[in-house]
Amino acid sequence: DVGFGKTEVALRAAFLAAMSGRQVAVVVPTTLLARQHYKTFSERFHGLPINVGHASRLVPTRDLNLTKKGIADGSVDIVVGTHALLGKSIQFRDLGLLIIDEEQHFGVKHKERLKELKSDVHVMTLSATPIPRTLQLALTGVRELSLIATPPVDRLAVRTFVSPFDPLVVREALLREHYRGGQSFYVCPRLADLAERREFLESQVPELKVAVAHGQMPPSELEDVMNAFYEGKYNVLLSTTIVESGLDIPTANTLIVHRADMFGLAQLYQLRGRVGRSKTRAYALFTVPANKTLTATAERRLKVLQSLETLGAGFQLASHDLDIRGAGNLLGEEQSGHVREVGFELYQQMLEEAVAQLKDGGADFGDEKWSPQINIGTPVLIPETYVSDLQLRLQLYRRLGDVTEAEEIDAFGAELIDRFGPLPEEVQHLLKIVYIKGLCRKANVEKVDAGPKGIVLTFRNSEFANPAGLVSYIAEQGVLAKIRPDQKVVLTRDWENTDTRLKGAAAVLTKLARLASP
Repeated sequence: DVGFGKTEVALRAAFLAAMSGRQVAVVVPTTLLARQHYKTFSERFHGLPINVGHASRLVPTRDLNLTKKGIADGSVDIVVGTHALLGKSIQFRDLGLLIIDEEQHFGVKHKERLKELKSDVHVMTLSATPIPRTLQLALTGVRELSLIATPPVDRLAVRTFVSPFDPLVVREALLREHYRGGQSFYVCPRLADLAERREFLESQVPELKVAVAHGQMPPSELEDVMNAFYEGKYNVLLSTTIVESGLDIPTANTLIVHRADMFGLAQLYQLRGRVGRSKTRAYALFTVPANKTLTATAERRLKVLQSLETLGAGFQLASHDLDIRGAGNLLGEEQSGHVREVGFELYQQMLEEAVAQLKDGGADFGDEKWSPQINIGTPVLIPETYVSDLQLRLQLYRRLGDVTEAEEIDAFGAELIDRFGPLPEEVQHLLKIVYIKGLCRKANVEKVDAGPKGIVLTFRNSEFANPAGLVSYIAEQGVLAKIRPDQKVVLTRDWENTDTRLKGAAAVLTKLARLASP
């Protein structure tokens, strides 16, 4: 009876690729996980003509060199390793599939390097908690997404408790696990906390044997500690977040997190996923300092976690996370920001259009579909403080996408005031931008950049319905207007703040829309 989880999906995909003669690389974030996956893959493909290699700093140099050679000459079919596999020194003979486990641990640089490996390599990423950027890519169709939403039969949800630190509660929890024959994880956010926690455990719970593990130990020592814990020689593993990703120890079913307020949401969810991997009920205790008030975000994170007790809640969690942090820039290395500037709706639309265009083989959109781009250097969005429900906000953005006429925009604004109260500045700007967009469509302007010193207009396909009218309009402006060699029109203005920019842009585009209409 195999628990059908993401590892199982990876095994089957790797099997298909290897049997059809291509190489497979499985990249994981930690050496411990690499070892575990290597073991799983080797056992599963035992007796099949598939050669599995292992590459990480836990592998002796001699073996590592043999594996590298095997990757290059094609004798290794599947290689499991840490991001050392992405190093320049490793050359694949014929890589066909790349599997990335827990991709939130890899920086954007690593992922870009993955793309360079070969453009015709299929990439599969596995994660219980997709990071906002990935989720966003999936939601807009840049990536395909499949969810495993059903837990294995008999798997119970992890009971989660968030409470101020209390030595008695911790002692209780650890002993309770010990007396039912299991083991516990005790996780600290920083290496510096380990010594003090160890003393605490030795004085408060002397009955238990404690092992300590962290990433700065020599590989061989870490290996020994983990093996001993795996074989049940210790009752508690006191460690840093090195245990966070994918470690599978079925007998460990109690998790205690020290200073839970110092971890991120996905991190806590991942940590919690280390327990409750068998048929026993598991417990997770997130402790926070007893005498300190938490920051609002930390509190919110812990609340979300407590509410998501159901199994397979990672996807919901990622949606919360997308909402708490914003989506990040999907195109470059700097992670968050782009969405905040242009507003989610415009960004989403730009992205969907680009994806659709590429899928249609780069065909140009019909007249109906193109969307003008308007930059006025200020956030235009519906803030969370105004409409708190994410689904509702996205629904409003979607409706705004279909609104074009001034009356409809006014009606929409009135409805917002009616439902949510007076409009905040960002929303007022958003409605004005939607109005300007309508004018841009009429005037065939595809991009408007308005700043303190003026406005630059880019015409779609460099066309305007009434060229003579445009030329005389520019002539009327004298030195304040010119047509640049790249066919863009530049008007010099003095628009210090956003409101004057919006008003000014609307006036200019109203004029152009009139000129363009026959």
